[in-house]
Amino acid sequence: MEISVIPIGNSKGIRLTKTVLEKYNITDTLELILEKDYMVLRSRQVPRKDWEKSFQKMHENGDDKLLISDIFEDENLEEWS
Repeated sequence: MEISVIPIGNSKGIRLTKTVLEKYNITDTLELILEKDYMVLRSRQVPRKDWEKSFQKMHENGDDKLLISDIFEDENLEEWS
């Protein structure tokens, strides 16, 4: 895809289409990776973004309970002493 470099104040920039923004989930910021002969622009992913909200919702719904016990009846804990 060929795009133009356009003046933006005293700098220059590129304009991305709505389709590209949506396809690559680009919102406010991008990560710029500089390599020897090329540059890579990619959506800046924040690991575990919104997990806190999801965990709160799970708690409110009662979905944060253990599915199986973490200690089994035949477990021998003495060997770990």
